[in-house]
Amino acid sequence: MAIRVLVVDDSAFMRGAIARVLDADDRFEVVGQASDGASAVSLARELKPDVITMDFNMPGMNGAEATRAILAERGQPIVMLSAHTREGATATVEALAAGAVDYVEKPGGEVSANLSGIREALIEKLLQAAGANVRGGPPASMPMSQPLSSSRRTARQDKPMPAGQRLVVIACSTGGPAALVELLPSLSLGKRGSLLIVQHMSAGFTEALAAQLSEHAGYAVREASGGEELTPGSAWVARGGAHLLVDRSGRLALSDAAPVHGVRPAADVTFQSAAQVFGARTIGVVLTGMGRDGALGLAAVKSAGGRTLAQDKASSTVYGMPRAAVELGVVDEVLSLARVGRAITTLVTS
Repeated sequence: MAIRVLVVDDSAFMRGAIARVLDADDRFEVVGQASDGASAVSLARELKPDVITMDFNMPGMNGAEATRAILAERGQPIVMLSAHTREGATATVEALAAGAVDYVEKPGGEVSANLSGIREALIEKLLQAAGANVRGGPPASMPMSQPLSSSRRTARQDKPMPAGQRLVVIACSTGGPAALVELLPSLSLGKRGSLLIVQHMSAGFTEALAAQLSEHAGYAVREASGGEELTPGSAWVARGGAHLLVDRSGRLALSDAAPVHGVRPAADVTFQSAAQVFGARTIGVVLTGMGRDGALGLAAVKSAGGRTLAQDKASSTVYGMPRAAVELGVVDEVLSLARVGRAITTLVTS
């Protein structure tokens, strides 16, 4: 059965172009088109599509507002189509934080004459989104944690972390911005914790992500530029297009080395670097995302004596990265997103 798609864009030209790309693929059926956010909300309710492509800059209700309204009613996956501009990045990250599953950059601004350059990315992300676990509607009751082994979990928790500064490294991809917006307000760095976030996101979008997270976290979150000192209470987002490293002096460094797992920044690189410098004072966390990035990095953290956590399947938008880490046997505790912040805070402040 074909995946039913609702196309939302204020440009009739763009709606037609997107529809032609999808109609040429037997796996999709375009069931409706909307020219603004209010129409999108109405058609999403009426047509009940499997997935929605959402423009960000529309008259009246914008893409982020429409995303919130749709997700408040139904858990319908939404993929943003974003112009690669500062305004586009800010609006796209706002929509991702509201619960949109992923985004695709338009190749030539808001109105793009040729979508051939993004055809494969658009189709791939719509296929992924159609199978995503989108939590719409009123908040559900808090799911129980899922310890891998109660005896191992107890043994790990009973052993205190070494004295001194602790470094928390969080990895995420698909569904990550919304997970981070939910997580960070419950995560306290105290007087000893520093935080690094590696979200798979292209250059230009991570600065907007850091700004969005700062609004929710209760402490400043900045995009890393290299050379910053990892002082307690500091929080940084890896810059899109560069790997994030911790050097021997405890400062941040950026690397333009080849992508790992097809992505840059890659969490494995940051985890391994952090483990080398902070050792058993490292706390590694893998949240929702496609692929395997983070599993080998958690192995390095665990080998160094640090602690490792992963988000559970029930609360993950995509249970790819956490699953890979769990299957590798390098996760101390599997937790619902609602419990991850508390667990990190306990480790940082104990």
